[in-house]
Amino acid sequence: MKESSQVMTFWTVGCLNVLLFLVIIIFSAHAPYFLMLTAAQLLYVPFTLHVIMNKDKSWIATYLPSLSIPVFLAVFLLHITDQTALDTLLATLYFVFTILIALYGITRFLKRGFVHFEEFIIDMGFFYIMIGGAWFLAYEANIDTGFSTILTWLTSIHFHYASFLLLVFVGLLGRLHKSSIYIWISWMVIIAPILVAAGISYSPVLELVSVLVYIIGIYGFIVLSFKVTFQHTMQKFFVRISFCSLGLTILFSLLYTVSHWARAFEVTIDFMLYSHGVMNTVLFALMGLAGWSMNVPSANPKIPTFPVSRIRGNGAVGEKVLTGKMDGNVYNGLVDDMRHFEPGIDTQTLSPAIIDFYENTNDYRLFAEVKWHTWFKPFAGVYRLISRYVKQINLPLSRKQVEMTGDIFSVNDALDGRYYTRAWVRKIKEDVTFVALYSSHQEEDRTYMNISLPLPFSAMTGVLELNQSGDELILTSESQHRKSGPGIYLAVKHHLFKLPMHERFHVKEGEKGTLQAHHRMTMFHLPFLTIDYHIYEKEHINKGN
Repeated sequence: MKESSQVMTFWTVGCLNVLLFLVIIIFSAHAPYFLMLTAAQLLYVPFTLHVIMNKDKSWIATYLPSLSIPVFLAVFLLHITDQTALDTLLATLYFVFTILIALYGITRFLKRGFVHFEEFIIDMGFFYIMIGGAWFLAYEANIDTGFSTILTWLTSIHFHYASFLLLVFVGLLGRLHKSSIYIWISWMVIIAPILVAAGISYSPVLELVSVLVYIIGIYGFIVLSFKVTFQHTMQKFFVRISFCSLGLTILFSLLYTVSHWARAFEVTIDFMLYSHGVMNTVLFALMGLAGWSMNVPSANPKIPTFPVSRIRGNGAVGEKVLTGKMDGNVYNGLVDDMRHFEPGIDTQTLSPAIIDFYENTNDYRLFAEVKWHTWFKPFAGVYRLISRYVKQINLPLSRKQVEMTGDIFSVNDALDGRYYTRAWVRKIKEDVTFVALYSSHQEEDRTYMNISLPLPFSAMTGVLELNQSGDELILTSESQHRKSGPGIYLAVKHHLFKLPMHERFHVKEGEKGTLQAHHRMTMFHLPFLTIDYHIYEKEHINKGN
């Protein structure tokens, strides 16, 4: 049976809304500048949703266009009538609609996690429009927000343009160009709306800082827009004009903020409405949407397909998670043969001591120095209370060197779902520190280490790429060769969610019979945990004694 075609699309809805918008222009009972928010609600929102949802077959993308029709009729009625008893109800319809948009963004995110950062930015835009909808409801319902009526309305328009539209445009740009600079300036425009809100509420200085953050981010995207190769000349022209116009209007915002902070001159709201507002409505939004609609960059559909361990913990993990899951095989090391990871490494030039450690791990003793970074210590303290019970990733708060004793057990592959799986159980004294299930998998021409840490009703999986520097070994979740695949993931049931975390091991040979390993973990590219290992061959220690 053929799939039924979608009855309504946001493109159709947007075209119908053009007629409503023209009627509003003629018969509106409100001041002309109110058309800026109306244009966003009736035109830019549906056409932008069409750009992202057009090929999506999810239930929200399928039915939301039809559900939006009464919503846009409600917006239409609000603008052609004076205040009525129904205003709050009509505005509530629009707010609920923005909640559904945010829900769509959340469902997109949960299917993928941080595996494609540019899509996460679009999801954040969908989330922010819900905040714009809330401020619109507050304005129409005369809810006391602590601000004047006009500032409440301006806050709604801010979240429609500077949050929703900007982040969607930035995400589309990221589909064409994604670099480390792109990621950093994207975070700036993600956090800037919150900084603006906090600055307006609490501190003119913070408001100034938020505008400066916006400026750095926006001008960064202007530069990137000139580095991107577009397929159509007109698209290139429109997109670049869109970002450049925003670079100009943000300077008006800077003048407005400085005028309130320094009080040396005055920039009025009226000036902002008819300069900053009109330029954003026409040049930024209209030109940008027209440009991206000409040829929508395709989303990267590739999602990780590597094997994931099926072993999960209950309330606690510890050694009990292995009960009934071990078999009769015997493994002495984390891997059987390091040549399995060639050509990523060259076992002819890699340190023989490193090779021996991974192939004969039971023959070594580990001493660790754990360092929680300062900004993360409060979270580490809370987590420590939990990890003592869970008995997984149960690391001390002290930096004092401790010995981690360990044993390797063979795990039943049929129960785990991967091949040649073995569990490395590490303890500090009698307390379980790690229960890590080691395996590997191959993608294209590379073999990756596949390490699963069972958690309560879930598992955290680290997919590490092996590289070599001289005779030293680098294991990292940040691939130098692939945009997806390596990383740290959270597996819940059949869902795989990429976390905003990375880890890197740097293993090198010290004195004869000794190794040093530096383990660094980051979250949102900020280091939060470092572990320095000193690894000794048991025979070497015995000789020393």
